[in-house]
Amino acid sequence: MAMSSWFQQRAKTVKTNKKRGPHDSLLKFADSTLGSVNVQLAVTLPEGEDQNEWLAANTVDFFNQINMLYGVLAELCTAETCPTMSAGPKYEYHWADGEMIKKAIRVSAPEYVEYLMSWVQKNLDDERVFPARIGAPFPSNFFRLVKQMFRRMFRVYAHMYHHHYEQIVALGLDAHLNTSLQHFMYFVKEFRLMEEKELAPLGELIASLCA
Repeated sequence: MAMSSWFQQRAKTVKTNKKRGPHDSLLKFADSTLGSVNVQLAVTLPEGEDQNEWLAANTVDFFNQINMLYGVLAELCTAETCPTMSAGPKYEYHWADGEMIKKAIRVSAPEYVEYLMSWVQKNLDDERVFPARIGAPFPSNFFRLVKQMFRRMFRVYAHMYHHHYEQIVALGLDAHLNTSLQHFMYFVKEFRLMEEKELAPLGELIASLCA
């Protein structure tokens, strides 16, 4: 489904990761299959491809998608409107990266997203973690790191649905958000990147989108 011209203009102002390099062909494969009805095919590891390369390519792609979608809400999701990073009354997320911030801290939603996107960007830019050269080795903890990235990126979807969905509908972006989450969830389930309990904030919606 094509984005509206307004959304395309807004998306241009959002910082996204440009480092795709060797993963371009994999992303083109995913994009072509997403044009079909079968989203499950779009997330399946292409025959003969390395799983880590596929995970890396899609991590970059989902990071960019979430960056653009949340970027549209930048002026609506503030420390005043969203003083905590939450997904409804039952779920609140605190931030820690194990490096600069070792003990989890309570922050506003926009602060959490800023910490998250900066942390993901830092890892994407580190060629020891996300190699720029095809065939270069990935670190031994790569899969664990990817799982952590997806778990944290999911929280941005959860926050948008619980606290900004009416605004998203008013902007005419609900179909884009639903399609993005559906793709994200099929990928998560294909590679078992999250536990079922971690998906609870959007459990009913996920069941509907991925039925």
